[in-house]
Amino acid sequence: MFRPGIPLPDAERTGTGQPRPAEDAQRPSAAERVRTLVASHGMASLEIPGVEDPDPLGLSAPVCRTVAPEGDVLMLLPGDSAAARAAAYAQDDDLPAVMEITDVAPVSVPHRVRGRAWVAGWLTPVRTEQRARAAMLLAERHPVGELLGIGEALAPDAGPDAGHQGRPAWALLRLEVGEGAVDDLWGAEPFEPDDFAAAAPDPLVAHEAELLQHLHSAHAEQVRGLCALLGERGGAVCGRRDQAVPLGLDRFGLRVRFVQGAGGGTRGGDGDGGRRVFDARFDFPEPVRDVAELRRALHALFDAAAS
Repeated sequence: MFRPGIPLPDAERTGTGQPRPAEDAQRPSAAERVRTLVASHGMASLEIPGVEDPDPLGLSAPVCRTVAPEGDVLMLLPGDSAAARAAAYAQDDDLPAVMEITDVAPVSVPHRVRGRAWVAGWLTPVRTEQRARAAMLLAERHPVGELLGIGEALAPDAGPDAGHQGRPAWALLRLEVGEGAVDDLWGAEPFEPDDFAAAAPDPLVAHEAELLQHLHSAHAEQVRGLCALLGERGGAVCGRRDQAVPLGLDRFGLRVRFVQGAGGGTRGGDGDGGRRVFDARFDFPEPVRDVAELRRALHALFDAAAS
């Protein structure tokens, strides 16, 4: 089934806000969407109430992250970061923390931020006897080149009172999930820790950015041709100067952002110069499980628009 999305009321009038999907569209759960964002390369930050990060570059941002089978979020951070120092001083005491992940579209399009997720819980250093397992889980999710400091992170803990020279360059931290929420193109929803632990990330998450960029650069005309599936509604944004930008891709379908009067391209920021912007969601006949099934689903989608 191919369906247009529904813009927020102010999105159609002023060009602001995020369009939302039709209520009966196939959609991942809130927990699945957050697991997907954790598995993505979206920008993440870690905030601890009462702890300020003096580094303007934000050294409390996790270098890499993954989710353990029990549902805890494992993170690798610089050992001298505010989060690592606070966790070392707290030891086994409850240290509340919130990880925020910002999802930014990998293509140039108005309203480029696709959503945000918040995962709140309690932060602790990964114990020495558990570090090898944590490092292995992180290595499964990230190329070796991103884990250059993993050897030092596996070293015995020097203790919170160690001087700058005594602290390891990297720290492995664990965030025990207590609650969280997501606000994205699907809507705003909370999730439960048990659902988060049981959920799986979208199977296309590792390839979504390059797939969207490829669709945008090599198949722009075919993506724009999807206007044919929008019926009367497509006439308002399917003119010669209008543009269709592939915005999101998951196992259920493709989301395209249509921009009226885009001309030769769209700007990279969130501004749209007053142009009319709306999303259309094109569902696949069946959820795809890998890139091979995705190719077949996209071919079917483009063939339907061309017929």
